[in-house]
Amino acid sequence: MRKPTPDGGPERLVALADGVFAIAITLLVLDISVPRGLDPGEYRRALRDTLPNLGAYAISLAVLAGFWRDHRAIFRSVRQVDGDVIGLTVLGLGLAALLPFPTALVSEYGDEPASVVIYSAAVASLGAVHLALAALVVRRPWLRGGAAPVRDEALYAVDLGATVVVFLVTIPLALLIGPAAMWWWLVLLPVKVWLGRKETA
Repeated sequence: MRKPTPDGGPERLVALADGVFAIAITLLVLDISVPRGLDPGEYRRALRDTLPNLGAYAISLAVLAGFWRDHRAIFRSVRQVDGDVIGLTVLGLGLAALLPFPTALVSEYGDEPASVVIYSAAVASLGAVHLALAALVVRRPWLRGGAAPVRDEALYAVDLGATVVVFLVTIPLALLIGPAAMWWWLVLLPVKVWLGRKETA
């Protein structure tokens, strides 16, 4: 590949990413509240009504935390960035900042297949951008300045690829069987555990 002109070190880009992920995680909790002035019965019902919001919050917190960790792992060995790296990073941060919206859809309208489709498409897109960013850094070793990658590149690609595939498959599943397609996301748990053991072995 043609060696592009470097645009400086990654420090400011990493700091921007940290801030965007922190804000996105904070925005996840804004829809979780209990109205004031309720009698005991209404209060208990309101607490029960927050359960879908808490569940959606927990899922999106895990998703955003995982992508934030992966983003920092990609940049840990990067010494220079170029326009393509900046562009992919900003695109990924835009998708991360968008995630509170589909999270709210799933928490408030989780029985609608469209909510599951929109959420799955957002997460799959975020994963695909991270995968493209990781591949770009691998294909441009001069960005690392000779530094070795922090994680096993093949396992990392499988990790991100599994996330993208699982959430992409959820889209047609949601159209076929409805919101129950969200249970398919549990497939990622044994996959992530297996990959974690392979990486530490």
